[in-house]
Amino acid sequence: MLRKFAFALCLAAGPVSAQDVTVETFRGAVTVAQSPETVAVYDMAALDTLEALGVEVDGTISNVYLDYLEDAADGAARIGTLFEPDMEALYALQPDLIVAGGRSYDKVPDLAEIAPTIDMTIHVETLATGLKRLEAYGAIFGRQDEAAALADALTRKQAEVTEAAAGAGRTLIVMTNGPKVSAYGPSGRFGWLHTAFGLEVAAEEVAGSDHGEAISFEFIRQVDPDVILVIDRSAAIGDVETATSTLDNVLVRETKAWRNGKVITLDSAPIYIAAGGVQALNATMDQLLDAFSGS
Repeated sequence: MLRKFAFALCLAAGPVSAQDVTVETFRGAVTVAQSPETVAVYDMAALDTLEALGVEVDGTISNVYLDYLEDAADGAARIGTLFEPDMEALYALQPDLIVAGGRSYDKVPDLAEIAPTIDMTIHVETLATGLKRLEAYGAIFGRQDEAAALADALTRKQAEVTEAAAGAGRTLIVMTNGPKVSAYGPSGRFGWLHTAFGLEVAAEEVAGSDHGEAISFEFIRQVDPDVILVIDRSAAIGDVETATSTLDNVLVRETKAWRNGKVITLDSAPIYIAAGGVQALNATMDQLLDAFSGS
């Protein structure tokens, strides 16, 4: 079904010409016009990477959530939210290309009725997929050299983090949401932190899931990880930060991670809202490098 739809999107882009380019998307290979003049973006990882490439967008969502993307959105038409595009505003913009994905995944068929649309969802293997999306944007916007330089820098930084994290021990990835805590396994939403940097898994029994597996503080104490990586959902969406107060209890304080100062709260908005964007990846890797250096 997805492949058929991708083909439909390819047809929507019109006949292939010397100025067209074929790129890989979440729904397969899609051909679009190179160097589109008017671009609408409904995915924050895409907006992140496009800004890193120096590509200005003409329309994006009303709240980009990330301070460092405010400049990228400055002057752009506001065309709805991640979940609810403003179709009238989008139609008025008359974009040559719409970039969607992630939280706007379900709206891709509707968006494609207005203009050629590519689904650039980054679902798993966030770093590896983010690099593929970077390559695709470079091809679409004629910024191949810039994309290659950014990719090279990311790959080198990945190697640095992997080296720094070697021997860090068993790692548990958790997300707090107010008083609730969920854990993520190596095949889950944040599992790329294990696979990209060779982090040892602390709890093999945690299922792979986008939303994680609800866990108790007793579970964290029983697993007794050497490292706890924390994503604070409340902070990511602009609410009050809760991770520190949620995890600061007698059970978690008994873990090796807490005793050794290896409860690492990541900057949550980049990894939760713009996961796979070039700048988000850099920010997360910088934090990991700082946390693991001298381990």
